[in-house]
Amino acid sequence: MSEKEVLHILGENVGLGESATVNFNVAKLHTQNRIDVPVVIERSKKPGPTVLITAGIHGDEVNGVEIVRQIISKGINKPKRGTIICVPVINVFGFIHMGREFPDGRDLNRVFPGSKSGSLAGRVANKLVTEILPHADFVMDFHTGGADRFNAAQIRIIKEDHTLKELAHAFGAPFVLYSKNLNKSFRNTCYKLGIPMLLFEGGKSFNIDTTITNTGVNGCKRILHHFDMLNSKFKVSQPKKSCVFISESKWLRASYSGMFKPSVKINAQVKKGDSIGNITDPYGSFNHFVKAPNDGYIFNINHSPLVYQGDAIFHISTVLNDD
Repeated sequence: MSEKEVLHILGENVGLGESATVNFNVAKLHTQNRIDVPVVIERSKKPGPTVLITAGIHGDEVNGVEIVRQIISKGINKPKRGTIICVPVINVFGFIHMGREFPDGRDLNRVFPGSKSGSLAGRVANKLVTEILPHADFVMDFHTGGADRFNAAQIRIIKEDHTLKELAHAFGAPFVLYSKNLNKSFRNTCYKLGIPMLLFEGGKSFNIDTTITNTGVNGCKRILHHFDMLNSKFKVSQPKKSCVFISESKWLRASYSGMFKPSVKINAQVKKGDSIGNITDPYGSFNHFVKAPNDGYIFNINHSPLVYQGDAIFHISTVLNDD
């Protein structure tokens, strides 16, 4: 085989037309047991782009892991051409302990590109960036909302990037949110390296939602179809509604502490002044109705039944884009 026909990754060689599961060694436990993250690689006999699909940067975001699991189990990751690399659980420590951070207390998505001699999280970030990411032509990274905040299925990209805008259209999520790349995030590192990334957000921590999962899996199929990589045995369905591009948005915060109950569903389009939820006390003597501050779409709802004054309870669009 020529050098171009061989993918040399994590110490293994994977040729065209081959499948492999290679180990991404994270660290050792105190008992000296190795912690390995499986990296699932599928290569077509026909050369083409390399797509990297990741999830579980935050260990509590299990819905993203479920999306990648389904992509693998259904064989969607077996490309018609090119290569697909899947890493379903990057933060295996957090996943095992059902926590967001690494054992060192760090948020993996705030330490990229990491360092060989840094914290545990930083070392894992560095290994991902130096040994896996260089092989990718495009990345899809799957996340969910933190804590009890349920995100509508959405793609996050920066403004003025026509390639990402085209790919976001192809993915077909209900919403596309323009948001800046956060410093030391995986997305910002990909941007600096010139590797396009779509960041998917949907659902909430410690929860698997069928609608969110289906949106993520179907969006992945559309992207692979866009790259002419999707196996012909899979059908591609177009979204029932066009993507709503959100240029600006704001969090609506609780004016009072109490028991919280939203009265609108995720993805709802509301008008200024609409009642969208209420906050009460346990004694039946207080009932505050939460009103929409402007026309817009509700694309995140706090599912916690108890809130404190100042807690974020709704994320609502304020300015839409005509894309």
